[in-house]
Amino acid sequence: MNEQTLSMRLERVAAHMPAGARLADIGSDHAYLPVALLRRGAIAMAVAGEVALTPFRAAERTVGENGLEQQISVRLANGLAAIEPEDGITAISLCGMGGETIRDILDSGKARLSGQERLILQPNGGEQPLRQWLMENDYRILCEEVLRENRFYYEIIVAERAGPVTYTAEELYFGPLQLQARNPIFLAKWQRLLCQKQKTLTSFAKARQAVPEEKLQDIARQARWITELLA
Repeated sequence: MNEQTLSMRLERVAAHMPAGARLADIGSDHAYLPVALLRRGAIAMAVAGEVALTPFRAAERTVGENGLEQQISVRLANGLAAIEPEDGITAISLCGMGGETIRDILDSGKARLSGQERLILQPNGGEQPLRQWLMENDYRILCEEVLRENRFYYEIIVAERAGPVTYTAEELYFGPLQLQARNPIFLAKWQRLLCQKQKTLTSFAKARQAVPEEKLQDIARQARWITELLA
C-alpha cells in the first residue's frame, strides 16, 4: 500500500469522504489517505495528525515527496489536538485502531468538534462502545459496512451530529444499518464470532476456577443474539 494504491479498507473510507472536504486524518501513519485524496482532487486540504514521532516523520516524508506541503499540514499532536479552529475541518477520519481508542480520542477532544463535521471511523474491534459514544453525543449513523481483507473483517462507521438518537442494545452491538441489510460478509463475520463465543463458553465450563457470573452471562447473551441473527 502507498499513496497511489490504498488498501481496500482505506479505499472504502475514501468512498465516504464528502467532495471537497477539509479533512483531519487522525492517526494518519504515512498520510497515505490524505495524500491519495488530494492527488485525486477529492478534498480541498488536510491535516495529518500523529502522536508518535516515527509515523509523524513518515507522514512528513510522504507529503514532501508528493509536493503537497501547501495543502497538507502534518502535525505532531495527541488526537484531536491536531485540529485548530481556523482549519475549518468538515470531515474527520480515524482508522485502524480499536473502537475504544477511537471513542477516547473523540471524547477527550470533544472541545475541538464543531458538530458540523462528518466522522468516518474504521475501528479494529470495539464497535459497540464506539456506537454507544456516538449515540450519547447525538451522532446519527448514516452508513456502515463490513469488509474482509487479508482474512480480517473490518467495519466502517460514518456518522454526523443530528440531534438525539436512540439505538437498542442489539443495534449498538451489530450496527443499526448492518442489522437491516444483513449482507453476506456481515453474516460471515458473525458466524465466525459465534464459533469464538461458543468456544469461550465451553472453556469456561471446563475451567477449574470460577468465572465471574456477570462475564458468563454477558458472553452467553452475545452468543444468543448472534444465534438469533443467523437463524
